[in-house]
Amino acid sequence: MATARIVIVGAGPAGVRCAETLLAAGFKPILIDENRRDGGQIYRRQPEGFTRDYATLYGTEAAKARDLHLSFDRLRGSIDYRPDTLVWNLTPGQLCCVSQGKHSTVDYDALILCTGATDRLMPIEGWQLAGTYSLGGAQIALKSQAVSIGHSVVFMGSGPLLYLVASQYLKAGAKVAAVLDTSPLGKRIGALPKLLARPGLLFTGMKLLAQLYRAKIPLHLGIQPQQVLGDAASGVSGVRVRTAAGATLDVACDAVALGYHLRPETQLADLAGCRLRFDEASSQWLLATDDDGRTSVSGVYAAGDGSRVRGADAAEHAGRLVAMALLEDQHKPVNAGLRDEQRQALAVMEQFRLGLAQAFPWPSAQAKALPDAAIVCRCEMISAGELRRTVSEKGACEVNRAKAFSRVGMGRCQGRYCSQAGAEVIAAAAGVTVQQVGRQRGQAPVKPLSMLTEEVSP
Repeated sequence: MATARIVIVGAGPAGVRCAETLLAAGFKPILIDENRRDGGQIYRRQPEGFTRDYATLYGTEAAKARDLHLSFDRLRGSIDYRPDTLVWNLTPGQLCCVSQGKHSTVDYDALILCTGATDRLMPIEGWQLAGTYSLGGAQIALKSQAVSIGHSVVFMGSGPLLYLVASQYLKAGAKVAAVLDTSPLGKRIGALPKLLARPGLLFTGMKLLAQLYRAKIPLHLGIQPQQVLGDAASGVSGVRVRTAAGATLDVACDAVALGYHLRPETQLADLAGCRLRFDEASSQWLLATDDDGRTSVSGVYAAGDGSRVRGADAAEHAGRLVAMALLEDQHKPVNAGLRDEQRQALAVMEQFRLGLAQAFPWPSAQAKALPDAAIVCRCEMISAGELRRTVSEKGACEVNRAKAFSRVGMGRCQGRYCSQAGAEVIAAAAGVTVQQVGRQRGQAPVKPLSMLTEEVSP
């Protein structure tokens, strides 16, 4: 079926390698990219006219970024590439898109979702103040516009991205006031057997840590976040945490970047009717696929961090593998040896993913400890107390029912930054597991959008 209309959503590592594999097999896919240029978040290209070199922009990942960009440059003229285009809804066989305010539809016979991931956030009292960013947002500011989010920045949360972004800010000459990690050292030691599945990557992480120590950046492990300090008029003035020793620590800053690993962008898959499953290791809902990227819906595939967060290297392997799965389903020949290589590489990376989840656990206990006044949903300004009252007074122990009563997750982010933490608050208040609370269902539009309207003459 050489005329099959194949659409790939996302031009990060998974999407580029998927398109490359399909093109080599004789297919010309449509590649829809929300960004202006290829690379995704991890290998985000700088705007035209910026001249920073790869080492400055990508650090230890410079060679991989260059290789992916060169690969895309080679195939761009042979595929139908549509940048700056948001897929905001879908129906069976058709995507709803918007680009620069203009709406369009794209028909497909096969759909490959390489939608990537976004920051996974746990609220803290005061995080609604101006100057509070996600780690990903802080990284985008640095990569896209070469600016720091503040004059003095605190990085707080847990996971490899915490250290990567802090190191990137340090290298760029920004002032890093402190790095505050909720994970204790013992968790990392316990996870070493799994982390040694990828010794090279583990060593890279240790080098990032060493850079921070050499620069004498204050670094605290096993902290408990208490509050982002400041006021509505002036924004962030500092952060307050409890150290592993139980002391209260205040760190002055004018910006704070928060993050706890990543969460897959599953909204389009959810709208397509694909099944999701609860992952005990990371305590979140992931897209259910087979080992090669087939979802529960025929003709819909997924690869990369939008399916399972395993990093850029894994996304490249998954992109090739999902393309071969589609080719096999189209009764086209597949290189069995190459397919086995991708599967074996991903098995190793899955082991490493489990190690990271063990070393840098999602701090679910923080949700229970949030004071009632703390804001959980920044879009709608819904507090932890309001959310708890939907449980105690209205019996809303399921996340979508709680959303209907409280409006948590109804704002511009569509629950991206509050639904998982909100589910933890509900679970703690109801005395049930977060899995029992469920997940917020995807709803169109998956992201805020604008559309141009034509004036009608009277």
